[in-house]
Amino acid sequence: MDLALFDLDETLIDDDSASLWIRWLVSQGFAPAELVTQEQQLMQHYYQGTLSMEAYMRATLAPLAGCSVPTVAGWVERYIRRDILPRVYPAARERLQWHRERGDCILVVSATGEHLVAPIAERLGADGALAIGVEIAAGRYTGNTYGTMTYRQGKVIRLQQWLEQQPQRQFSYIHGYSDSINDRPMLEYVDSATVINPDADLHALALQHGWEVCRWER
Repeated sequence: MDLALFDLDETLIDDDSASLWIRWLVSQGFAPAELVTQEQQLMQHYYQGTLSMEAYMRATLAPLAGCSVPTVAGWVERYIRRDILPRVYPAARERLQWHRERGDCILVVSATGEHLVAPIAERLGADGALAIGVEIAAGRYTGNTYGTMTYRQGKVIRLQQWLEQQPQRQFSYIHGYSDSINDRPMLEYVDSATVINPDADLHALALQHGWEVCRWER
C-alpha cells in the first residue's frame, strides 16, 4: 500500500479554504466585515513565505471563540456545500480516484484548521487529515490552537508523528501533491512529488528535482 498526501488549498481546490471560510462567516453575519481585509493582508505574507501562522490562526479563529462544536459543525457543512465542493479541480477528483482504485491511503495535509480540513477531507473521500489543531474546552472553541502546526516543516513533523502511530501500516511509497513553495519540506520528504499550477519559484524547484508538473483547471 502507498500513501498519498494532498495539500488542500489551490491543490485540490482552486482557492484558499480558510479565506473562503472567512468570507462565508462575514456573509452570514458571524464575523465583522473588516476581518476579510485583515485575512487578505495576512495571506499576502503567506504567498511571500513570511507569514506568522500563529498570528493568522489567532485572527481567523476569533469569531469561533465561545461557539459550541455542534454550531460550528453546522456552519462548516453549509460552507463546504456552497464554497468548497464546486471548487474541486476535476483533475484532482481523478487523481484521488486513481489512488483509491490502487488501494492507497489518502491524507489531506493542510495549513488550515482541523475544524475545516477534516470534514472537507471526508467529503472528498480521503482516509484522514492532518491539519492545525484547534482547541476545544467544555464543548466550545477557545480561539486557540494546540500542537505542531502543519505549516512548512511542521507538515513533515506531523506526518512522521502520524506514521509512528500507524505501526500496523507499512507504506512502500509516499506520493505528495502541492501548489506551494511553503510545502517544499513535504515535497522533498516524499518519494514522488507532483506540483500543481506552480509559481515560478516552485516550478524551478520542480525542474531541479525532476518532479511532475501538472496544470489543473476547473
